[in-house]
Amino acid sequence: MADKSKILFIGGTGYIGKFIVEASAKAGHPTFALLRDSTLSNPHRFSIITTFKNLGVQFLIGDLHDHQSLVNAIKQVDVVISTVGHALLPDQVKIIAAIKEAGNVKRFFPSEFGNDVDRVHPVEPAKTSYDTKVKIRRAVEGEGIPYTYVSCNFFAGYFLYNLAQPEITAPPRDKVVILGDGNAKAIFNEENDIGTYTIRAVDDPRTLNKTLYISPPQNIISFNDLVSLWEKKMGKTLERKYIPEEQVLKNTPGNVMLALEHAVFVKGGQTNFEIEPSLGVEASELYPNVKYTSVDEYLNQFV
Repeated sequence: MADKSKILFIGGTGYIGKFIVEASAKAGHPTFALLRDSTLSNPHRFSIITTFKNLGVQFLIGDLHDHQSLVNAIKQVDVVISTVGHALLPDQVKIIAAIKEAGNVKRFFPSEFGNDVDRVHPVEPAKTSYDTKVKIRRAVEGEGIPYTYVSCNFFAGYFLYNLAQPEITAPPRDKVVILGDGNAKAIFNEENDIGTYTIRAVDDPRTLNKTLYISPPQNIISFNDLVSLWEKKMGKTLERKYIPEEQVLKNTPGNVMLALEHAVFVKGGQTNFEIEPSLGVEASELYPNVKYTSVDEYLNQFV
């Protein structure tokens, strides 16, 4: 453990944050979570806090909006990982300022954990949050802070459990709506795997000042092939309804999720570029010994 970086999480009780915190602790990193007093006593966070305690995660009381508490916490670690949610993305400038003042951080992971915001260009209302993430990237680089950006693409827990069908809680068994022609390839990753790959990158010089793309080959699949895979598993053919791009765009105002799905399922934003070695690396190539959950395996739980 003495050789492993000490890691501070900001936003660690959030959706993807909790998976990465657990991966950090299980990998033997001294793991710290910046928490408000109110979070520790929040009944909705009880199970997460209990899990963290059982894993040996150390809690530092502080707040993103309390500069001195940020600096004090950062001074105790080597690496800072932000997993703050959508509403707090712009406030990461406060983390950047605290890192600069502390002067000891050897790596910063800003809150991304989705698509590569320099490559994927969604329409509104998703565009605004992507623009914010781009601004944070440029601010990190402008301050000369060592970084790693994690592009983990789609969370399986958001998109595979119902094949991206709105308002249902299991994969469809009668009909399925497909955006565009269904041929653009997307990438779906199980959340524990995202945590594992992220923590592997923390002390890896190959990921320094680069984007870590989590794009394992068995998880790259077109929507048409995804539906076919599900049909094979349940032994039934679904009625497929294709929505042309023009209609998708008419429905995107006010719908962040649909705007993201348009960028990926229609425009192919996750797979329509090659990874430039000077800018990025692919996780399953760097860490071939990690046994990740494939899309095929993930869907088995719903059969």
